[in-house]
Amino acid sequence: MNTKLAAENLNLSFGNKHILKNVNIQFEANKVTALIGPSGCGKSTLLRCFNRMHDLYPDAKIDGTITLDGQNIYQKGIEVTDIRRRIGMVFQKANPFPKSIRDNITYGLKINNLPTDDATVEKALKEGYIWDEVKDDLKKPATRLSGGQQQRLCIARTVALRPEVILMDEPCSALDPISTLKIEELIHQLKEQYTIVIVTHNMQQAQRVADKTVFMYLGEVIEEGATEQIFQNPQNELTKNYIGGHFG
Repeated sequence: MNTKLAAENLNLSFGNKHILKNVNIQFEANKVTALIGPSGCGKSTLLRCFNRMHDLYPDAKIDGTITLDGQNIYQKGIEVTDIRRRIGMVFQKANPFPKSIRDNITYGLKINNLPTDDATVEKALKEGYIWDEVKDDLKKPATRLSGGQQQRLCIARTVALRPEVILMDEPCSALDPISTLKIEELIHQLKEQYTIVIVTHNMQQAQRVADKTVFMYLGEVIEEGATEQIFQNPQNELTKNYIGGHFG
């Protein structure tokens, strides 16, 4: 397996509350991995570990290692801004900047001293599956786009930086079925160039987009495997009960 991202013996606590418990997991390059499990089981918390968002919380304590291409992203001397450029994040609620569509794409490029020419902007918007809808009005405020369009713009803003990994935290939970379908089609396209980790509560979505599925419960990885195997032949009783809708 060509491992792009991995966690080894990962524990995370906020104060005295132990959230992630000895998590060991690997994410294969150019594959989509879905994290599933009931609310509060640690899926989003794990996702945020991968681009060091918990650095923002003084009571967060992390033990273990997270590696990107074999390099520990928490070791001293590693620039957090570099990690966040290489590991992009798309949030549950679309969060476009209160700027024009074009400026949403170029903002991160400028900060990272990357080209902001028209061709770069167009490429990002095309990869975000939104170019045809906005190409004639790039000066329009991004906040005037529909919810689904805003989310695709946020994905375009992420891919503009040429990350290696894209983390998606329930990117379709606030969207209608048509917008959800567009995001799922986009995920299938993006995995040709990126490694994708998606948190989802939608079992059907996990089956549609993910190559691998990981079931988490109470901060632990309970079972992982090929998506088809996890949904059709789960080995753990907890996994079986969750997928069967007995709790959630």
